[in-house]
Amino acid sequence: MLLAVAVLCSVVLWTHSFNSSDIQPQPDFELEQFTGEWYRVGWAYDHPLVIEHKNKFLISRGHLIANENGGANLTMWTMNSLKTCEVSSYVYEKTELPGVFTYFSQRHKIEKDITVVETNYTDYGVVLKYRNMKKEYTQLALYGRKPELRPEVVENFRSFALSIGFPEEAIITPVILDPCPLPEPSNRTKLLD
Repeated sequence: MLLAVAVLCSVVLWTHSFNSSDIQPQPDFELEQFTGEWYRVGWAYDHPLVIEHKNKFLISRGHLIANENGGANLTMWTMNSLKTCEVSSYVYEKTELPGVFTYFSQRHKIEKDITVVETNYTDYGVVLKYRNMKKEYTQLALYGRKPELRPEVVENFRSFALSIGFPEEAIITPVILDPCPLPEPSNRTKLLD
């Protein structure tokens, strides 16, 4: 019964029509519960190159840890177009609103915000990057604790992405896991420093 109520609440949240100012973080967000290993199993990104090559994307892995300033450090491991593994690290600064962080994008040379829109902490998380909803910057990502999520979670993500303005062709849900190995847990923190 409780699971049915939780799924219904997710469907209501994800199918409601939003504009970017309506999107709020997970109520009572707990960073410590959100830390750990995640797989990026889906995302929406309305960029012509991403749309053109969407069938080449893989499920990537990441590790999120809380830092001493109340923010978080995220490291992602992905295979690049040269078939070599690449490590990307991000330092997310906390804001006054739990579940919302900021960071400076080296690639775009602007400050972006990260909003944890919804998570149940044990299975999935939905994260919006840059709420100003600019096509060249904004992304919506679906993360899972495992590389495969229940079909209804993926469909809810797709519905939510459409409801906030992403076109169908911009929604990517790869099925193949990126072969880049994660470093041993003891070495993960070193990469983030």
